[in-house]
Amino acid sequence: MNNNTHSVQMLEFTEKGDERGHLVIVEGHQDIPFDIKRIFYIYGSDADVVRGQHANRRTEFVLINVAGTSQVRVRDGKGNEILYSLNRPHTGVYLPNMVWKDMLNFSEDSVLLVLASEHYDPDEYIRDYDEFVRIVNEGE
Repeated sequence: MNNNTHSVQMLEFTEKGDERGHLVIVEGHQDIPFDIKRIFYIYGSDADVVRGQHANRRTEFVLINVAGTSQVRVRDGKGNEILYSLNRPHTGVYLPNMVWKDMLNFSEDSVLLVLASEHYDPDEYIRDYDEFVRIVNEGE
């Protein structure tokens, strides 16, 4: 199994603005590396709540804090982890498939927008970290 954490990266989106306010543009296969098939957002999470806690066999994600702040911890199942801070509404983090993701440290006003490459399929989620580690290291 390839180590997909090398593909995780921060993205910066086009931001336009004038006296009326700001507009951020995110287009599939232009600003992010996939077509957007699903959009959801997370809000109202307390600072001590950890969301995510899973890996996906197929789905890729881009996470953008459109309001407030949060952090995303990404682990590869081989002992490596990276912590990303999402604190500007025109930046996001790209997460390929087969990386473990935890979203945490939400500010009170946090709205975390998630763009996904696939429709929801519960069967492609790996929700047990030990199982994820086994799959990554055995190349299932």
